[in-house]
Amino acid sequence: MKLFDPTADPIPRAVTLAPRPRELRGLRVALVENTKFNSAALLERIGARLAREHGMQVVQMHRKRSPSHGVTEESADTLRRIADFVVSGIGD
Repeated sequence: MKLFDPTADPIPRAVTLAPRPRELRGLRVALVENTKFNSAALLERIGARLAREHGMQVVQMHRKRSPSHGVTEESADTLRRIADFVVSGIGD
């Protein structure tokens, strides 16, 4: 059994962020829904708002098997091909 001390200081690490687009208009966004209650509804509203306010195109709502499962490699490859970026949502 491993025990973790929640009072320990975090270990800093370098993180490289993806470059931000200059403009959102015309970009394609895919949504990843995790099956939690309200996740699909939340993502639909986010997608509609991105389309309405920023001229984006929602290209797919992908549904994961469960909240604890990751996106499969096959699904990740598809998302890379069809979208400029992905919004992954939770619910509850």
